[in-house]
Amino acid sequence: MRRLWLIFAQTVTVCVALLFVVKTLKPEWLAQLPGPGGGIAEVATVLQAPAGSEVHRPNSYADAAKKAIPAVVHIFTSQEVKGPRHPFMNDPIFRHFFGDRFGEQSQRRSGLGSGVVVSPEGYVLTNFHVIDGADEIEVAHDDGRKYKANVVGSDPESDLAVLRIPADHKLPVIAFGSSDTLRVGDVVLAVGNPFGVGQTVTSGIVSALGRSHLGINTFENFIQTDAAINPGNSGGALVDANGNLVGINTAIYSQSGGSMGIGFAIPVSLAKSVMEQIVRTGSVTRGWVGIEVQEITAELAESFKLPGTEGALIAGVMRGSPADKAGIKPGDVLLQVTGKRVKDAQVMLELIAALQPGSTARFDLKREGRDVVVNITIGKRPKPPKE
Repeated sequence: MRRLWLIFAQTVTVCVALLFVVKTLKPEWLAQLPGPGGGIAEVATVLQAPAGSEVHRPNSYADAAKKAIPAVVHIFTSQEVKGPRHPFMNDPIFRHFFGDRFGEQSQRRSGLGSGVVVSPEGYVLTNFHVIDGADEIEVAHDDGRKYKANVVGSDPESDLAVLRIPADHKLPVIAFGSSDTLRVGDVVLAVGNPFGVGQTVTSGIVSALGRSHLGINTFENFIQTDAAINPGNSGGALVDANGNLVGINTAIYSQSGGSMGIGFAIPVSLAKSVMEQIVRTGSVTRGWVGIEVQEITAELAESFKLPGTEGALIAGVMRGSPADKAGIKPGDVLLQVTGKRVKDAQVMLELIAALQPGSTARFDLKREGRDVVVNITIGKRPKPPKE
C-alpha cells in the first residue's frame, strides 16, 4: 500500500512539473484544450476600434488641444538696430582717409513669440513686449501659412497688443472662456512656440489667482500656473480643459531662463476688454486723477490712527490735476472709490483706471481722523513715457 502511495505522489509531482514547464514555455498549447463551456477555448482578445472611429482615453486633453492649436500662431519680428560708431570717427584726419565706412553700422535683430487669432477678421492678440520696437512682423500658422502683420494698437501698461493679418480665407478662431470662474486647481494647457521649436502644448493647473505686486506690468491681475511656459510662449494661449481661452501667457519666474513651474498669464477678461478698445479706437483710455500713493504699513496705520492697513496713503498730488482741483491733500488716506473698498495701492490704481474720463466719481477719505467725501471729475490717464 505504501508503495502505491509513493508511485501516486511521484506521478502527481511529475505532472505538475510538466504543466508548469508547458505553461511557461508553450502557453498556446493550453489554449487549444477544450474549455468548460462546450469545447471552445476562452481566449482573451484586445479589441481594436474600427478605422476612423474615436477611442475614449481617460485623462486625455487631446480634444482641448485639438480645438485650441489651430488658432495659436507663431510671431517672428525683426528690428533694425544701429551699431556703435568707431572711436576714431571723431578724428577729422581718419574721416578724410576712410570716409563714413566705420560710422554707425546697421544690423537686424530678430524676436520670437506667439499669438492667438481671436476674430475671423484677422485680429491677433499677443503681448506688447513681443512686438515692441519691431518694424517687420510675420505671423505663421503651424501648417506653414505665413502673413505680414500690422499693429492695430498696443497697451504697454497691461503688456497687450493687437495685430491684424489678411482675412482672405476662413481663419481658425479660438473660443473665449471665462477667467472669472477659474478656480485654484483647475487644469489648464499652455499653447505656444517655446524657443522656436514649433507648436507645443504643456499642461498644469491654476496655482493661484489675482497675482499682483510683481513689478511686471502697471496693471497686474495674473493667473499663476505650473504649466511649462518658456521664452517664445509669450502671447500664446492659456486654455481650460475644454480648449477655451482663459489667459494670455506673459511671463515666468525663472533663475535659469527656462520654466521653473511658476508662470503668469493675463486673464482673458482683461485681455478682451483691452482688445475691444484697441479695435474700436486704436488705443486704451483709462481714468486718472493725478495722485501718488504708497502702501499703508502697520506703523503708518498706527500713526494715522487707522483700524487696519486697508486703503492707500496719498503721498503727493500733481499740481493742476483733477485731485488737486477737488481739494485732495497729501496725507489723506483713500478708503473707497465710487463705493468700492480700496484694499491697497494696486487696487486703487485699477479702480481709478476703470473710470470713464469726464465722469464724476465719489472718493471717501480719512483726513486727520475725520471722514471726508470728495467728488472728482476724472481725467484721462496720460501715456507712459517710452523707455
